[in-house]
Amino acid sequence: MIHLTLSRIVPFAVFAILLGCQAQSRPPMISGVGESIQPFIQKSEISGAVTCVVSKDGIAHLQATGLADIEKGEPMRTDHIMWIASMTKPITAAAVLMLQDEGKLSLDDPVSRFIPEFANLKTPSGKPANLTIRQILTHTSGLAEAPREQEAAALTLADLIPSYLARPTSFEPGSKWQYCQSGINTAGRIVEVVSGKSLPEFFQQRLLGPMGMKDTTFYLTSEQARRLAKSYKLDNGKLVEADIFLLQGKDVTSRRHYPAANGGLFSTAGDYARFCRMLLNQGTLEGRRYLSAAAVKQMATIQTGDLKTGFTDGNGWGIGCCVVREPQGVTAMLSPGTFGHGGAYGTQAWIDPVKDRAYILFVQRANFPNADNSDVRKAFQEAAAR
Repeated sequence: MIHLTLSRIVPFAVFAILLGCQAQSRPPMISGVGESIQPFIQKSEISGAVTCVVSKDGIAHLQATGLADIEKGEPMRTDHIMWIASMTKPITAAAVLMLQDEGKLSLDDPVSRFIPEFANLKTPSGKPANLTIRQILTHTSGLAEAPREQEAAALTLADLIPSYLARPTSFEPGSKWQYCQSGINTAGRIVEVVSGKSLPEFFQQRLLGPMGMKDTTFYLTSEQARRLAKSYKLDNGKLVEADIFLLQGKDVTSRRHYPAANGGLFSTAGDYARFCRMLLNQGTLEGRRYLSAAAVKQMATIQTGDLKTGFTDGNGWGIGCCVVREPQGVTAMLSPGTFGHGGAYGTQAWIDPVKDRAYILFVQRANFPNADNSDVRKAFQEAAAR
C-alpha cells in the first residue's frame, strides 16, 4: 500500500490544476502569423507586435512577438496596451449610428441642428456650407483643423468647435475627399449633445463596458499605464523611444486633455477584437445587439462615389471606415467590401465579411512613411488570410 501525506498530495493537486488552467487559457495561434512579424523585429522596423485574427464566433489567433520595452528587455504580451489613434474613428462612427438606430438623429441631418454655430459656416465661394453628419464622417466636409496650440489647451470637445469654425471650408462640401480630424471630433461632440453624456461616458456605458472592452479608454489608470507598450521611431537605422503626440507632453494618466473622438483611445488587441466581432456579427456580440444590421451596412458601404480616398489605392470611404473597393498592393489578400481603419503608429484592424475574418495588428512605430501601407501590415495580412 502506498502512503501519501496530505502535505504531499495538496501541492501536487494544486500544481496539476494550475497546469491544466494554463493549458486551457493558452491563446490559439495560426501557424506562420507570428513568424511573419519576426523579420521586421530583426531589422528594427518595429520592437514587437500583437497579432490577432477573429471570426464571428471567437478568436482564431492571438500572439505576442518581440519586445514591449527595448531598454528593459520586456517581452511583448497580449495584454499590453497601445495607443490606437485613428482606430478610434470607427468606434465614434458606431456611437453616432447607435443614436440613429434610436431615431435621435440621421446621417443626413445638418450639423447645425445639434451645434447651432455651424449655421454660419461658409464655403470658399461664400455660400452656406450646410454640412451634414454624413459629410463629417466621410471626410468630405472640408472643415478646418484647429491650430496645435488650441488643441493642446482644449479640455473638452466643445472647446474645439470655435477653432473649426474660424475659417470657411477648404472646398465645396461633398466635392472632394480630404482626411479631416475636425470632422470626426465634431461627430463626437454631436454624440455628447444628443445623449447628454460626455463622449467617454457614452463609450463606456453603451459600447466599451457592455462589450467587455475593459482596457479601451481615453484615460489610462496607473495600472493600465504599467502595461503600456513603448512607442518607437526609426532613427538612423535604430529604434529610439517616441512620445505619443496625442498627449501633448502630458503624463499618460493625465485627464487634462480632451477625449479625442478622432484618435484618443488606448486599447489591447483582444479588446479591439471584440468590437470587430460585433461588426462581423452584423451588430451583435454574444447575444446582445449594439447596432442594427442596416447601420453596420452603412459603415461598410462606400459613401463617397468615385472620389479618390484613403492612403492606399483602390479604396472608398464608408461611415467612419475605409472600404476596400478593388483589392491591390497591401489589400490584395482582402475581399472587396473589407472595411476598417489604421492608426498613426501602425495599428490596423480590417473586417472581411466575405471570409468571416477580422485581422488586427498592434504595433507602436511612430514614423512609418505610410502606416497604412507598411510592409509589416502586408506580411501579417498575407500570413493571416491565406
